[in-house]
Amino acid sequence: MAIGVKVMERPEQGVSYVRATLKGMALTFKHLLQPRVTMEYPEVRSDDEWRIATRWRGTHRMLTDEQGRSKCVACGLCPQICPANCIKLVPGEDERGNRYPLIYEIDEFRCVFCGYCQEVCPEEAIHVGVHYENAEYSRDRFVYDHERLAAQSHPVSTLWDPTDPRGE
Repeated sequence: MAIGVKVMERPEQGVSYVRATLKGMALTFKHLLQPRVTMEYPEVRSDDEWRIATRWRGTHRMLTDEQGRSKCVACGLCPQICPANCIKLVPGEDERGNRYPLIYEIDEFRCVFCGYCQEVCPEEAIHVGVHYENAEYSRDRFVYDHERLAAQSHPVSTLWDPTDPRGE
């Protein structure tokens, strides 16, 4: 099969590129005169015009009960439903028969922040939060273990708007 080449003819002498150039310059000057909408991030975190949505899904958080123990019962639903396979869970059991996680790790590099782990948790132990500043100097710091997840104190995401009647 041969490749077809389409030959384009140059415009005739009557065509002027000045009009197209002036239209482009007019658009540029129009945007120069409009007010800026950029937020100076490190200096300004949030204000009345710019607020992060309550449905934002960011860094995970493990909730604890009144005694400081994790609410997680190591049922294994969160690693089973995770599409990125980023949750590692090893269940354990104490002398009274209560289940708890021996190892609970979330690899934030592999996570797609879908929120399925929060939705499937029967004890509402794991939540995705509204925290978005998670920069580290090494890759291994992005693996959040059980203690680090429980130490997170940022607010949790709602995943849906409770005021929206169609969102439930």
